[in-house]
Amino acid sequence: MLDSNHRSRRARQGGNSIIEFSLVIVFLLPILFGVFSVGMSLTKSVQAAVVARDSGSMFMRYVDFSTTQNRALIVRIASGLGMTDNGGNGTVILTQIMRAGAGQCVPTFADTASCPNFNRHVIIKRIVIGNTTLTTSAFGTPAVGIIGTDGNITATNYLSNSTARADAFDPVMNPDLGDGEFAFVAEAYFITPELDMPGNRVNTSVYQRSIF
Repeated sequence: MLDSNHRSRRARQGGNSIIEFSLVIVFLLPILFGVFSVGMSLTKSVQAAVVARDSGSMFMRYVDFSTTQNRALIVRIASGLGMTDNGGNGTVILTQIMRAGAGQCVPTFADTASCPNFNRHVIIKRIVIGNTTLTTSAFGTPAVGIIGTDGNITATNYLSNSTARADAFDPVMNPDLGDGEFAFVAEAYFITPELDMPGNRVNTSVYQRSIF
């Protein structure tokens, strides 16, 4: 009789444990998935930082990223992030920025007063690799018509066209660039749909930039 009662009590305890576990797991699973998602996002962010650093370093050394073979270098560095030369899950934006001073304006215009972008940061080169529809640069988007096939923008355009201005670069560069000085900026943006959690974390992405 004792054995029968003991077995019955153990069965009831086992049933209670299953119910308790079911109640707890409802709250634990979202937490576990959230920790996994955030952890993987951090890993992707580190990868994006490497892409921005390496592409910016090469861009600063005037590697010509208008050529297919050199663009393939960036795609290779971004391996595992799902980016292709002209599509996929990532975008790398390379920008050369200059402070337009008197030395740049006067040769093109009669004087600085006639130079619309005088004393502004301006974009003089722009190369975009990957999926161009995913994002735009944080530092401005020159009109497509003023960007050459090699990414360069002519002096006439970057000194006069308002879309070539990189005013958002002003608070980033401290102290400001001197007249005619350059900065090379690499921005890397990748979407991470595999880390989305419907109802919690959606449209996840990582962004990193390097300035040289």
